[in-house]
Amino acid sequence: MVAAVEAVAEQVVAQLREDCATPAARLDGVAAAMEEELRAGLREEGGSKIEMIVSYVDNLPNGYCATSAARLAAMEEETRAGLREEGGSKIKMIVSYVDNLPNGSEEGLFYALDLGGTNFRVLRVQLAGKDKRVVNLESSEVSIPHHLTSGSAEELFGFIASALAKFIADEGPNKVLGGMQRELGFTFSFPVRQTSIASGTLIKWTKEFAVDDAVGEDVVAELQKAMEKQGVDMRVSALINDTVGTLAAGSYNDEDVVIGVILGTGSNAAYVEKADAIPKLKGELPKSGNMVINTEWGNFFSSRLPTTEYDQALDEESVNPREQIFEKLISGLYLGDIVRRVLLKIATQCSIFGDVDQTMLRSPFVLRTPDVSAMHHDETPDLSIVAEKLAENLKISDTTFEARKMVVEICDIVTSRSARLAAAGIVGIIRKMGRGTPGDKRRTAIAIDGGLFEHYVEFRQCLESTLVELLGEEASESVSVKLTKDGSGLGAALIAAAHSQYAN
Repeated sequence: MVAAVEAVAEQVVAQLREDCATPAARLDGVAAAMEEELRAGLREEGGSKIEMIVSYVDNLPNGYCATSAARLAAMEEETRAGLREEGGSKIKMIVSYVDNLPNGSEEGLFYALDLGGTNFRVLRVQLAGKDKRVVNLESSEVSIPHHLTSGSAEELFGFIASALAKFIADEGPNKVLGGMQRELGFTFSFPVRQTSIASGTLIKWTKEFAVDDAVGEDVVAELQKAMEKQGVDMRVSALINDTVGTLAAGSYNDEDVVIGVILGTGSNAAYVEKADAIPKLKGELPKSGNMVINTEWGNFFSSRLPTTEYDQALDEESVNPREQIFEKLISGLYLGDIVRRVLLKIATQCSIFGDVDQTMLRSPFVLRTPDVSAMHHDETPDLSIVAEKLAENLKISDTTFEARKMVVEICDIVTSRSARLAAAGIVGIIRKMGRGTPGDKRRTAIAIDGGLFEHYVEFRQCLESTLVELLGEEASESVSVKLTKDGSGLGAALIAAAHSQYAN
């Protein structure tokens, strides 16, 4: 009886293993599809499922059982339609105007505002040039009262401006060098259509926000107006997102950083492109000849991606079905729920977990990626951490050692697929840049931020080893990845410094 139960469970795991398989040949195909999508996204508006946002940063610092064939074909066709003609895809190709990054020589006091949820941060960063770099960094986190998330734009930005006013109140008028105007980098993690380095109209709110009269308005102008009412003499020098900020923060200390990646709750990537390789970039090219591109790669899709019935169900039940497919396969928000769905199927088909109440097993997102990481990293002799997490989150108790081993294997399968796909995406970018080939001696450094990469050791090690596997031993010697924290904060301040009205 026990053997029969375990055989049923193993059959589910074996199918998962097969559907999630990422052999090198398949990953090469994913990388090639990513590279083609990057090229398509640079060609014209509406040309790709990936948004390929031109950030106008031109100088870097020194200092789905598989999804049905019909459904896959339909999604692939929608992607290809976007490549053929303008308006052929649902994706908006948003231009984001950042045309300069710091080089380590910046000096002075700069600020950052990081607004991405119901809490926001304000930062003060003192820069002292190439030798000393960041000599001081202070920050404050502020919670936004719930009623302001659905109030008026004047109320919301007025509250933010008042927090900025309090933050700088202890400085006095002369703390900024020479009495110059204070300057701020604004990280705004909501969809905007940028019209310049320091202006962008809000397309829509996400998360818990519903400030309707701000939609269609310039968020920088709203903030600037609110600061003026508070008597805050501060100029918004740049409007950015966290991925471009991660690239800036990484390259500030290492001039070879040319790619920035977010691997946390969500995922995205930005990289340095040659300006003359961007057909849709209009007007005079930047003097540096380079431009940072915000890819918005979370919306990448290809039939080459290994998907399962669990991914299909998760996607169909999500708030954005048939969108952000790549992100749903690799980011920290979803890994725990994919594992939960596999465990639910096993529990419905056999009694390996005993006579368990399935209420929690049927509750979306009750199992989080940090829980998966803890179980995956369990080195106790009896896998006691696995037992603890199953009981705590899913109300599965009194599990056998064999059942706990199976859970660890499921965590490994799901996480390995995630890490290997993320690596393939990075390789696609490296190849698009004309790098990572045998004989190319240029060093290519990749700045990565996000809790998935920082805290999930098995994920990080798998990503790094997959990069070597795909690039080859020789080429991978010149490629490195490094944890780069706080692109949304420090990165924003650095970009503000690079775009300072006093820079020259």
